[in-house]
Amino acid sequence: MGVAARINPAELFSPSEWSELTAKSSWRGLWLVAHAWGVIALAMVLGAAVPWLIPVLIPVVACRQLGLLILMHDAAHGLLHPNRKINDWVGTWLCSSALVQYRKVHLQHHRFAQQQEDPDLPLSKPFPVQRSSLLRKVLRDITGLSFLKLRFQIDLEAWWRHRGQPKKEVTASSLLQARPGLDPRLLWGSLTFLALFAWAGYAWLWFALWLVPAAFCFPLIYRLRNIAEHAMVPVDEPSPYRHARTTLASWWERMMFAPYWVNYHCEHHMFTQLPCWNLPKAHRLLREQGALQHMNVVTGYRSVIKLVTQP
Repeated sequence: MGVAARINPAELFSPSEWSELTAKSSWRGLWLVAHAWGVIALAMVLGAAVPWLIPVLIPVVACRQLGLLILMHDAAHGLLHPNRKINDWVGTWLCSSALVQYRKVHLQHHRFAQQQEDPDLPLSKPFPVQRSSLLRKVLRDITGLSFLKLRFQIDLEAWWRHRGQPKKEVTASSLLQARPGLDPRLLWGSLTFLALFAWAGYAWLWFALWLVPAAFCFPLIYRLRNIAEHAMVPVDEPSPYRHARTTLASWWERMMFAPYWVNYHCEHHMFTQLPCWNLPKAHRLLREQGALQHMNVVTGYRSVIKLVTQP
């Protein structure tokens, strides 16, 4: 069907409103990155001082790990800082080393949102799914199997399925493949942090409040965010108001599942020039214009799960 339909901002916003919504900040994005790392650092200090708090702190850290990816996403759009060099440096070195590779694919996703050419379409096309299927995915997430597959392309389920077949069909490459585009900086950065924690006598803390959240909690949060954004959005959707979904989240849902206003995803697809911190204002202005009735908006992540599953 080709390029996704667009909306003319002038149809919904005054020139002054649009200017405010699209204004980049030389400090706001940097503050959000500092906030994400600050929350992680505070969680680690609390975990070191009061180890019994670690189970509570694990999802907090996992959400900020997602938050760093959300801020990298803003950097991919050039919205984290008005200076492109600073934007890309912060996005790469303080958010995710995958920025350059991510940008190439993600901009294609916006250009062809929910069209056949959308590179992210396989993530949303399988829905709805049976509740048992979603439950199996959740179990993979919280047992670390999704982490192994996502980060290192180690698919234990594939190995289990093929365990009775001839050896020639179970190759090393089918069990351990280099992840396309995996930046060595990711590995060296992790090893550096581990070395620093070990030097300080807190190697266990790196495992407890960085690796454990990344392996056993982050995949579930990441999956829920992906489901909320595009699952059950029709393929070849003609309306530019409905290429994504906005989830109106409570304070605790924002804290645990939707850092840095990522829940306003419909607004983001409608107007990709908006920094994440201006998405709530855009939502409010759209509500005042009566545009929400044309948009894909639900209340709460529980509603999303009900929407995308069937008995």
